[in-house]
Amino acid sequence: MEITAVVLTKNEAKNISACLSSLSFCDEIIIVDDFSDDNTVALAEKFDARVFRRKLDNDFAAQRNFGLGKAGKDWVFFIDADERVSPELKAEILRLDEEKYQGFFFSRQDVLWGKTLKHGETAKVRLLRLARRNDGKWERRVHEEWQVKGKTMLLKNPLMHYPHQTLDEFIDDINRFSSLHAEANYLEAKRSTLAKIILWPLGKFVYNYIILLGLLDGTRGFVIAMLMSLHSFLAWGKLWKISRS
Repeated sequence: MEITAVVLTKNEAKNISACLSSLSFCDEIIIVDDFSDDNTVALAEKFDARVFRRKLDNDFAAQRNFGLGKAGKDWVFFIDADERVSPELKAEILRLDEEKYQGFFFSRQDVLWGKTLKHGETAKVRLLRLARRNDGKWERRVHEEWQVKGKTMLLKNPLMHYPHQTLDEFIDDINRFSSLHAEANYLEAKRSTLAKIILWPLGKFVYNYIILLGLLDGTRGFVIAMLMSLHSFLAWGKLWKISRS
């Protein structure tokens, strides 16, 4: 299996070296950079990555499809700059039977503020990230999904994920992605109501903290449940505002 790794970047100097170091098993690395103004590109080039500069324009699917089109190998692996491939996952990927499948799903394990999280919705994430280059495309501007035709399987070992390692960064991400989510929902003809603005955030907190046992992750679990509830509130509130204007 020959693999092209594709990484989308925007000011990822703090993450990119660790990410690319974990991709030594890939035959090619492509960076699609949204005009970073730090040294992301210079660091990536030290790993012999091919760098393409392209405006994201708040459309993650289009950015990923651009990277897909630049891939030179039959298999393409999409990984975010704040993710890492563990030695165990690397070994599993190298053992894959490429004749039986068109794509592979990954679970993802979050490491937040020095602790690995085992509960809440982040522990339930399943992402199609490795697939044949010509068997599908990415869809939806945000919370994008790779729609691949054919047989798929879920790998055993997770991607390690190191998101928003400060509370300020977490809140900034929530604000940004709730805006993108609201815009995507508007384009999909979804509409907000007062009930959704009130009840969905409450339901999101109960789902994360109680049903998915986020409470077992201690203070981190509570903070995440609260912030994901805030994300829901902001997304539906911003959608209401967009619809009104």
